[in-house]
Amino acid sequence: MNKFTVKDGTEIYFKDLGSGQPIFFHHGWPLSSDDWDAQMMFFLAHGFRVIAHDRRGHGRSTQTFSGNDMDTYAADVAELVEFLALDHVIHIGHSTGGGEAIRYAAQHGKGRVAKVVLISAITPYMIADERNPNGVPLAVFDDIRHNTRYNRAQFYQDITIPFFGYNREGAQITKGIQDNWWRQGMMGGIKAQYDCIKVFSETDFTEDLKSVEFPVLVLHGEDDQIVPYATTAVPAASLLQNGKLITYPGFSHGMPTTEAETINKDILEFINS
Repeated sequence: MNKFTVKDGTEIYFKDLGSGQPIFFHHGWPLSSDDWDAQMMFFLAHGFRVIAHDRRGHGRSTQTFSGNDMDTYAADVAELVEFLALDHVIHIGHSTGGGEAIRYAAQHGKGRVAKVVLISAITPYMIADERNPNGVPLAVFDDIRHNTRYNRAQFYQDITIPFFGYNREGAQITKGIQDNWWRQGMMGGIKAQYDCIKVFSETDFTEDLKSVEFPVLVLHGEDDQIVPYATTAVPAASLLQNGKLITYPGFSHGMPTTEAETINKDILEFINS
């Protein structure tokens, strides 16, 4: 397996396939690089070099006790990008990975980043408070924390229903997709995944979004039950200097898997524009 050790001793698992302009994928909570299979195969076939890592505490990387915060996630990416000598990179992040991608780009990406794609991302800020009255109530995240800590195996099965919109009328449930989500989640460390709930709900990416000058594509499903698009995608796009927003009626939070054909086509068009 490809593993790289960052400065605090954490081993980061990664995949690195193909040649050409590099695309670096950042996965969502509590998943792994395996969640990008549909995108990695598509872009590999289109002549790109595709890289995806398992965030610290997730997948096959070290099940970390500490360092489970957004700045450290971004710093881990920076070390891996440097190790692989990547340049003119397109960074694509889903959900929590969208936050990681834009934080990396803002803090470490000058001179290395070509473009960024945010898919169903947590940016700019998720939680409801005096600054963000239309955000998601803290009680929702407290419930995710409780279930992750005390009922993780069952919760990681149950959450796939709203994640992929399988509770909508006429939805065709694909058990393999549910099982694969559960498999990835259970590979990771419970402490790191528990800590990451605070990270994805309470990290503010406003200044990151404002600061980047390169093109950023924001993609979001209008029926996202996990990360509501009106709370995230719409204000995120408005903060960008060079942003483009595409929303999809009826698409769920898990649209990179369930709607891969549409998503991949729009990303390719953005890359080539």
